[in-house]
Amino acid sequence: MRRKSAERRLVTPDPKYQDALVAQFVNYVMLHGKKSIARKIVYDAFTQIEQRSGEPGVDIFRKAIENVAPLVEVRSRRVGGATYQVPIEVRAERRTALAFRWIIQQASKRSDRSMAQRLAGELYSASKGEGAAVKKKDDTHRMAESNKAFAHFRL
Repeated sequence: MRRKSAERRLVTPDPKYQDALVAQFVNYVMLHGKKSIARKIVYDAFTQIEQRSGEPGVDIFRKAIENVAPLVEVRSRRVGGATYQVPIEVRAERRTALAFRWIIQQASKRSDRSMAQRLAGELYSASKGEGAAVKKKDDTHRMAESNKAFAHFRL
């Protein structure tokens, strides 16, 4: 018999913005347990976004996450010796996790000076529906669309 599945822990809201999603994002940015540095990076990015757009940084951040979060993805499924890429809907928690991961990955690939600047640039472009993270989402959707024929192999 399998062990029981792990319980989802609630993330305490962020101290500055009182937002659980921001706190979760800070945890994704964090490396080697250095949360204060991760917070500084995220807050600086929000400040730069506010200067650039004139809108609150948290609103731009939410819009960016919404634009990057994928609705469907493909998963490999082995049926009778052949492996098929089966399109599957993405759960809400995984959607935000993928959005966070893609934004941070694409931000770190940018060529700006600091991580805060890179993150600000990626979040701002993602909020407008542009940027590498949004392209990644579009590629994932395209992949799922082209493999729609195998949807009947759902897990």
